[in-house]
Amino acid sequence: MGKHSRRRTAAEQKTYNVETEWTATDLALLEELKRAEALLPKNAPRALLSVRLSVLTDDTTSPVRQELDLRMLAREKGCRVVGVASDLNVSATKVPPWKRKQLGDWLNNRAPEFDVLLFWKLDRFVRRLSDLSTMIDWCLKYEKNLISKNDSIDLTTTAGKIMVTIIGGIAEIEAANTSTRVTSLWDYAKTQEDWIIGKPAYGYMTARDKNGKVVLVHDPIAYRALHWARRMAIRGVSANRMVTVLVRSGLCGAGLTTSTLLRRLRNPALLGYRVEELKNGGQRRSKVVLGNDGKPIKVAEPVFTEYEFDTLGAALDRRMKNQPPRQPSGATKFLGVLICTDCESNMMVQVTRNDFGIYQYLRCQKCKSGGRGAPNPMAIYEQLVADVLSVLGDEPVQTREYAKGAEARKEVERLEGSIAYYMRELEPGGRYTKTRFTKEQAEKTLDKLISDLEAIDPETTKDRWVNVHDGKTFRERWEEGGMEAMAADLMRVGVKCKITRTKIKGIRAPQIHMKLLIPKDVRERLIIKQDDFAQVF
Repeated sequence: MGKHSRRRTAAEQKTYNVETEWTATDLALLEELKRAEALLPKNAPRALLSVRLSVLTDDTTSPVRQELDLRMLAREKGCRVVGVASDLNVSATKVPPWKRKQLGDWLNNRAPEFDVLLFWKLDRFVRRLSDLSTMIDWCLKYEKNLISKNDSIDLTTTAGKIMVTIIGGIAEIEAANTSTRVTSLWDYAKTQEDWIIGKPAYGYMTARDKNGKVVLVHDPIAYRALHWARRMAIRGVSANRMVTVLVRSGLCGAGLTTSTLLRRLRNPALLGYRVEELKNGGQRRSKVVLGNDGKPIKVAEPVFTEYEFDTLGAALDRRMKNQPPRQPSGATKFLGVLICTDCESNMMVQVTRNDFGIYQYLRCQKCKSGGRGAPNPMAIYEQLVADVLSVLGDEPVQTREYAKGAEARKEVERLEGSIAYYMRELEPGGRYTKTRFTKEQAEKTLDKLISDLEAIDPETTKDRWVNVHDGKTFRERWEEGGMEAMAADLMRVGVKCKITRTKIKGIRAPQIHMKLLIPKDVRERLIIKQDDFAQVF
């Protein structure tokens, strides 16, 4: 008979606790290692220990054992431990090193504080080859070493450098092959009547037929919602009203929006055809994929007949006539910056159409009916721009860059060695004391060396972050990039603008009052910090 195994439930798995896991023996060993570390020279390499564990079980190496083993490894390598990045209950498959809470902070913000990154075993550090390749590239860029206790990874050794080359090559080949395979699979799937890959359009779900083949069938709940929405559209009911009823009835989720509903109702996939997304002018639309015979490829039974689909589209067109095209950047400028004073939700643009024209209003999301609509959003945007420029426009644009102190340290060591040499030879019996001329020349040289040493800023001998000014002000940056650039910077910095709408008797439009909220550390926040991992998938 085969063996049966059972995975432990969350309740059966141990929860790591710092206070209870450290035994008296562990603490004694820790103190011994710290005493040995205190004897290291001041210029000893600085080590960061990376400890990670998904779930603590009887078969896993505890975080305490990982840390102690890594401290012993640091002692063997002659490194001083400057920190322990302990990320527990974190999956290495799902969360790469730079996104983990503790290790990510060290990598993104505290890189100057360590020279070598130690980890217990490769699977304790990463589980994806692409993540390891990314970390190796990062270490080479910032001149950090990467050492594993139980694997042949050490960027300073010949074997380690060979391993880096192999890993990087494999990762590059795998990425190219994956891209080719995925593209080829999608291209092939588009031409087939069978459902091979992809997420079904709204209204459908996957199932197995009697032969075990994957097919598309109607989703009964979505089918009801679509046909109800079609009947309402024919009667002239607004999409906004349909969304409210569908959400309240439970046929659709709370996140349904009018744009999503309209996109679903206009999707030609509801005719049972295979479709692909067509992006045109910022609008998300789907188009029918034609087969080799020039006819649409049918992949499922239709939700709507052609007559039902055409009359639905005509009904939607009657209400959507003369609506402005969708903007790629969205209808609302400064989304996330403009907030309602009363409910503190985002102010968003809503478009109203009547027989006299199309009107835009800024409304919030939580006040009843969106609160009092603020007409003329552009006037509010312009006032916000003027207020921000008056406060932050003259601030210099600074970018945080990594400065290495290796060259300055070498120069300091050279100068100190030379000064020690001249001081020794100027002592009685030294080579420069034999004649007055040689003594005077040596003393001048010594004074020059001491002056050069004093001129070196001690901070330049350290790896550090420096803020580099590119000569521009934020006023110039925002004039070049427009409102989108300003909005992105304000969101990054955390600047908010509260909108208060006050009713005035006899006047339909409310009075608008704007209050700009600037964080106290805004100058520090304005510094642009480049993300080394932004392009990593």
